[in-house]
Amino acid sequence: MSQTVAIVGAGLVGRLLAVELATSGWDIHVYERDGRMGWESCSFAAAGMLAPYCELESAELLVSEMGVASLARWPSILERLKSPVSFRQEGSLLVAHPRDFDALVHLQQKIEPQLSSSEMMQWVGQREIADLEPEIVDRFQRGLFFPGEGQIDNHELMASLAETMEDLGVEVHWRTSVEKLEPHQISYDSKQETFDWVVDCRGLGAKEDWKGLRGVRGELVIVRAPDVTLKRPVRVMHPRYPLYVVPRKNNFFVIGATSIDSEDMTPISLRSTLELLSAAYALHPGFAEARILHSVVQCRPALPDHLPQIQVQDGLMRINGLYRHGFLCSPAVIQTAVNTINAGESDDELLIVKRVACDSNRLDTQE
Repeated sequence: MSQTVAIVGAGLVGRLLAVELATSGWDIHVYERDGRMGWESCSFAAAGMLAPYCELESAELLVSEMGVASLARWPSILERLKSPVSFRQEGSLLVAHPRDFDALVHLQQKIEPQLSSSEMMQWVGQREIADLEPEIVDRFQRGLFFPGEGQIDNHELMASLAETMEDLGVEVHWRTSVEKLEPHQISYDSKQETFDWVVDCRGLGAKEDWKGLRGVRGELVIVRAPDVTLKRPVRVMHPRYPLYVVPRKNNFFVIGATSIDSEDMTPISLRSTLELLSAAYALHPGFAEARILHSVVQCRPALPDHLPQIQVQDGLMRINGLYRHGFLCSPAVIQTAVNTINAGESDDELLIVKRVACDSNRLDTQE
């Protein structure tokens, strides 16, 4: 008889974990209060940037290490999914208008000492920018290019993960709220179910059970701009709101910047909207005729150190704190969770991010 795992929460982490464990032969049951598309998940409200080197501006080195390990894992993960997901690794470009050029130099000076190779970050001039992104060359004279970075379409990924879970025989309970979870057991709809493992992937839904967990608000706008062509994510340095523009298929673009220490889930503010769209227009004049399709607000789960953690005790695992690094770091975090469950470790330990990063790098080396 297969060993059983209940996964509570089907955002990015919950779905990835379900697919990995089901592929390994576990009998998986997923419980999610949201629907199949995950509209309420912070994984839905993301740009899908995979930028382990750019993140060194504000994140710990360990986040970058996990991001590098995860970038190496994404292709093999996507190969096993039921439907194709857009994944590109053509680098990312960071630029600044002349008045903000000092901020670009400051960022370069902060990141460079943490890189193991000068090839991970390169200064580019107008000639190189013309090769990388010809439509913005007239507006920027210098920039930083990170050739190893990438992007993934988060909406396609969430849909394909749901389809793959079902194809693998995962028993998924959509629109189901779990009232209580504890080692080996969950309660929902006045029922109690027992499992070999219970894994808490609820994000902010686990706030009552995880001291220090808080929400960090993010806002973004999705537009369609037929007059704009970009090949890769472009970031624009600005002293108040560093902007990112991420291209999708058919001239769709995700525009975002904001990170607000608040759990406010009300719609995007007028100020944020004006700042995002004005900065996008300053990047490329073609955004003047873009059509605004959606504005998205969500709160990402963060711990005080902004690092992900895995807590383990007998029959219960909790994964949380991926902050705004979910797509960047989740494959590395999930691999450590899978290793722990397959090995049967349950000695009341806290697996901090250092172990996550080291395990992921070690496994990549072995494979």
